[in-house]
Amino acid sequence: MRHPGSLLKELDLTKEKFLDLVSQARGLKRAKASGVEHPVLTGKNIALVFEKSSTRTRCAFEVAAHDQGAHVTYLDPTGSHMGREESIPDTAKVLGRMFDAIEFRGFAQDTVETLAEHAGVPVWNGLTDSWHPTQMLADVLTMTENSTDRVEDISFAFVGDGHNNVARSLLVTGALLGMDVRIAAPAALQPPADVIAKAHELAATSGARVLVTDDPEQAVAGVDFIYTDVWVSMGDSPEAWDTRVPLLTPYRVTAELMKATGNPGTKFLHCLPSIHDRTTTVGRRVHDQYGLDGAEVTDEVFSSPASVVFDQAENRLHTIKAVIVAGLAS
Repeated sequence: MRHPGSLLKELDLTKEKFLDLVSQARGLKRAKASGVEHPVLTGKNIALVFEKSSTRTRCAFEVAAHDQGAHVTYLDPTGSHMGREESIPDTAKVLGRMFDAIEFRGFAQDTVETLAEHAGVPVWNGLTDSWHPTQMLADVLTMTENSTDRVEDISFAFVGDGHNNVARSLLVTGALLGMDVRIAAPAALQPPADVIAKAHELAATSGARVLVTDDPEQAVAGVDFIYTDVWVSMGDSPEAWDTRVPLLTPYRVTAELMKATGNPGTKFLHCLPSIHDRTTTVGRRVHDQYGLDGAEVTDEVFSSPASVVFDQAENRLHTIKAVIVAGLAS
């Protein structure tokens, strides 16, 4: 049976619980900044199980745990027998007897769900191919920090690969919270039909405004935030660029798209890492092969005063800390 302190997807949370975690994160952020944080997890041990590499997720879980007095053990793809010599249920039972909680970052949603079914301790989804709940908490914290509006009055548009985990999560999160959420993506890369249907179902209760379109300028009109993500995700083949570049080039976040909002206060969001210039291996390849300086966003936007991406990245720490504290208190 799944532990009540688990968080496997955004739909595990009610609107009230989601916003309560954001509020707790805001308080933990203030406490850390002022040097008065009070550790409540002394003696706790957390397993961090990673099938996919990470910068923000791993660092946020490790620092959050240490700040709160807990210890972590990091297991990379070669660091355990899970899924190869040992089944996921068996691994879950072993880890559940040694650790107080488990974080998982990997590919299949079924894996984190199976871990949660058999571990007997809280299990947290650090990312799967389907959902990214800890990112959503950080995103909402960042949006509320950069807006004077009620959360229900905030509007944002995701522009790019609308089929990926971040776009799916943004769609259902915005619908859950009663926000104005828009997804602009080519027809072949829009969120799955069942995710769109769920968003409309949630919106009927929350009062959210939901739009899925292939027109980026329609999507961004008047929004408070424009959000994008990489065009090719971890685990996709390098050849995917050949398909994605012609499909997604009209959805690049450029200075012109930011102006198309008609809102001079529009901020830019990205969950990172980003291909916004030629200083990385992938960025150079995109330039040399496709003639683009930056992929999903130009450096002009990414490095502009409108960009709050590093606030957003820092907020992964504070919201993950709230998830850990709340989960282990359940």
